[in-house]
Amino acid sequence: MAARRARSARARARGTARAVSGSRTLPDTSVSFVPARDWLAPNADPRSNAAELNAESLIKFNRGVLSDFRINARTATRGDVPGIEFTTSTRVGAIPLISPISGRADFGLVVEPRFSWTSAGDMLHGTGFKVVPEILPLPNPPQSERRIPAWVLSSVVLVRLQALLKDLQRRFVYVNCDVSAPKGAVDWGTYARNRLPLGRPLHVPVRYPDLRDDEELRAGIAWVVRRHRDVLLSESGGGMAVRKLLLICAELEAQLGGVTPRLPAQSATSRWQRLPISRQVFREGVEAIGWTVDDRGLGGLADLSGLAWRMDMEVFFEAWVEAIAQQAARTIGASVSSGRLGQTRVPIAWNPPSSGSQRSLIPDVVISRGDVTVVVDAKYKRHAEEIDRLGWGNVGPELREQHRDDVLQALAYSTLFDTKRTVACLAYPVAIDRWKQLHARDRTLVRARVQGRPGREVELAILAVPLSGDAGVSAKSLERCLRIAA
Repeated sequence: MAARRARSARARARGTARAVSGSRTLPDTSVSFVPARDWLAPNADPRSNAAELNAESLIKFNRGVLSDFRINARTATRGDVPGIEFTTSTRVGAIPLISPISGRADFGLVVEPRFSWTSAGDMLHGTGFKVVPEILPLPNPPQSERRIPAWVLSSVVLVRLQALLKDLQRRFVYVNCDVSAPKGAVDWGTYARNRLPLGRPLHVPVRYPDLRDDEELRAGIAWVVRRHRDVLLSESGGGMAVRKLLLICAELEAQLGGVTPRLPAQSATSRWQRLPISRQVFREGVEAIGWTVDDRGLGGLADLSGLAWRMDMEVFFEAWVEAIAQQAARTIGASVSSGRLGQTRVPIAWNPPSSGSQRSLIPDVVISRGDVTVVVDAKYKRHAEEIDRLGWGNVGPELREQHRDDVLQALAYSTLFDTKRTVACLAYPVAIDRWKQLHARDRTLVRARVQGRPGREVELAILAVPLSGDAGVSAKSLERCLRIAA
């Protein structure tokens, strides 16, 4: 009897547990602990294990999407508090999590860049918006803490609308009007009843096909552009990214000419989505219009649920380093090749071919001028700050091993080029405040000579790259690599 009463009490305790919706925010490349009781079982009896059970189930139900975002999750306890320990990677975004109780996306994670969104905006601007968030075909995450600025969504929508306007084709539409000379199908009855008796013989009512722009779609695009322009004007923390996006808005409005902005009807957006058009640019543009019409933001910025999205900060940082290299190259008349665009790929020929693993080497950026080559390998890691702050003798063994691997990879890239002088450069990100400290001590660039064969100079360089929108400060350091030997 006592055992039955105990089981009944435990069942009641589990029954009072209720999953509540909400998102939690985590920084990238970090280990974060999220207490499970307040998030997953706020009304459960503290003496029960409902929070632990809900945490285990949440991880189990969402193992696939967490793996796609390269997030490792495990149940853990801090003190007496049960929860989930999340280890994030360099991938940021808004992730829906399915509730094991309701089967709906009642929970979510928002992984932010570990530096400020203002810096991210400056870098988006600096790269020319070459890398923007990717919208995912996943359930909408619940509202987040609204820490992701609205211009992040605008960067996706406006870039898509730019491509849509370039791709937009004119189409045949039927026009009903009066003309002076008959063409198409003439409405002779109306002409005889309403034109001739009124002394208007040169007003012939006709219906004919005419090749015109889709004015309804253009009016919808104009409405979306104005909507984002108004939101961007209210943004105070976006820095250069917001200014650049406002310029894009002005360019789009100029392209649309005198089109009157008009909120697209639901029937119109549905019809555009159903058009048998295979062009991805059109589909993505119409999709972006729908997001704005529905007032949905990234990570739950609007009153409705947000959009699931992701962006790989490794790729983003590579594009930023590429922008820095291009500015340095323009200054000194050098050429730049991009690994992101496949321009630096060097095949590896295995014998026999079936025995090979890695098929090619792809440096991130290669800068060439005359008999000098600078090979830049962008690493979205904390190494530059940690090594400078702690000193090589005090950093942990894991960081030492990772840095050695980076050095060996950069030196391997240096063997791909036969120029008289080759510089293998590792580029690491640092926060702008930390970069200023390094700059004051002339430590943003450190270099060393590598003993090589006679007649060929090989150097190793470590470049601290500030996470800000001014590419010129790091471009000057790269210029030094090209101009001056170590």
